[in-house]
Amino acid sequence: MSLEEQFSRAQEQVNKLSRRPSDLQLLELYSLYKQATVGDAAGKRPGALDFKGRAKWDAWKQREGLSREEAMRQYVELVEVLEGEFA
Repeated sequence: MSLEEQFSRAQEQVNKLSRRPSDLQLLELYSLYKQATVGDAAGKRPGALDFKGRAKWDAWKQREGLSREEAMRQYVELVEVLEGEFA
């Protein structure tokens, strides 16, 4: 199975987890997904009163420079860990 296929499968599996991941795990999933699909964070950082938007943007910004393939690989690995943890 190619990395792209594994990534697509992981995206489907994350929605089927038996429990909701923690906020930190969700931020990690979000940032890896964005880095894999969009690349480095772009645009302005959300304002100080947009706590959720700012946390998501900051998590994504921390992935700056990570290659698309590595972001996909890390996303797949994280979903596998979550599947094992929530089984």
